[in-house]
Amino acid sequence: MKCYLGIDVGSVSTNLVVMNLDGEVLANLYIRTKGQPIKAVQEGLQQIKGQMPQGVEIAGVGTTGSARNLTAVLVGADSIKNEITAHAVAASFLVPDAKTILEIGGQDSKIILLRDGVVTDFAMNTVCAAGTGSFLDQQASRLNIPIEDFGQLALEAQNPVRIAGRCSVFAESDMIHKQQLGHNINDIIAGLCEALVRNYLNNVGKGKEVLAPVVFQGGVAANVGIREAFKKALGTDIVIPKYFDVMGAVGAALLAKEAVKKSGKSNFKGFKASELVYKASSFECKGCPNLCEVIEIYQEDQVIARWGDRCGKWENLAV
Repeated sequence: MKCYLGIDVGSVSTNLVVMNLDGEVLANLYIRTKGQPIKAVQEGLQQIKGQMPQGVEIAGVGTTGSARNLTAVLVGADSIKNEITAHAVAASFLVPDAKTILEIGGQDSKIILLRDGVVTDFAMNTVCAAGTGSFLDQQASRLNIPIEDFGQLALEAQNPVRIAGRCSVFAESDMIHKQQLGHNINDIIAGLCEALVRNYLNNVGKGKEVLAPVVFQGGVAANVGIREAFKKALGTDIVIPKYFDVMGAVGAALLAKEAVKKSGKSNFKGFKASELVYKASSFECKGCPNLCEVIEIYQEDQVIARWGDRCGKWENLAV
């Protein structure tokens, strides 16, 4: 059975999906990157291999996420695409009539507008991480509440308090202030969810025409409190795809399928890539005033890729 592998490596999570020719997801995996993308990709390959049904042959691999280029070198990718493209392709496939995609991950958030299946506009958060998964994790930990329970507590609120959500620092300070005033913790959590949604719509979604169907994806879509806050703010139902937390990988697998269809072959190194010894290093090129920081990727003791130089001097020397 020929299948395609999609890998999405971000700052917080590493996601893998195995999809058959009919677009059915046979295996999916969500693990933490923990600041070690090489190790996370190799662990992910080992785990997803164990989940795959017997007789599956990987016919192509696609990568996306902030570490997509690094991952492509490790596994031998056929498609390397940015997150906007991967998430849009996945949403269009699973929710064919989708017009707006709200995507919130561990460290970033984005909005993508689709019209007739084509991306017409998009935006990403710039300097503020308020509302992302890592910020919610931090607040849940500070309140000593399991992140899995965070959203449900928000739904149990009677009178959500207004929290300043323009910045993660202000939001945390305001939460502490409201706690000291004696507000119910459920009301504070609900207020935080609403504040983070306001922040998202005012900053990331500023000036965008949000039309239904609205698809909410990314790890934060698991938080029912944020889901409800979006529904309340937008006045429309929110669609949560079945594979909301690994949509980038779903898109990468679909893009790999298209890439292999055009090329007629795959560059996938096989699952042996999970056992090879990889390491990364860098150096500053002093060949000109640009002083480029060049990244080197080693497989065993051999340099297999370089990037970071503007002129291509070092990149072209990679084996």
